[in-house]
Amino acid sequence: MKIIARTDKGYLVEASMNAPRISKAQGRDVQEWYGKSPNSKPPPRVLLRILRRYNSTCYLTNVEIRDGDYWEAEHIKTLEDGGENRESNLAPALKKPHIAKTKSENRARAKADKKAKAAFGIKKRSRWALPCGKGSKWRKKLNGKVVPR
Repeated sequence: MKIIARTDKGYLVEASMNAPRISKAQGRDVQEWYGKSPNSKPPPRVLLRILRRYNSTCYLTNVEIRDGDYWEAEHIKTLEDGGENRESNLAPALKKPHIAKTKSENRARAKADKKAKAAFGIKKRSRWALPCGKGSKWRKKLNGKVVPR
């Protein structure tokens, strides 16, 4: 795959036989969109293709997405779990179920990170350490002299 130019919307690549293709609901196949970075959002034309691919149904609840409903493009395999920011990894999800799912995923990930830190003995240094206490970078000798630990 040969890159022609980079834009803030993603990469423009030269059409070749190796480039992945996405079939539209009608018409010809189009080249798959993928983001330049994990933070780049898909353009409206790609959002429309994603919505049509799932027949306007929410990926999480299987409820029909109607006009005026708030929905977002949700990553099927999360970016933190190794998923890619590309069209084939996105699905439409209603906003409230998507927020609830993301919140539960983040809570579970934070709990796992906390357990891993405890297993490796990584501790957060207290901001409010007492002067010359265990958490302080200073210690006091028996003669009263304050020295660094």
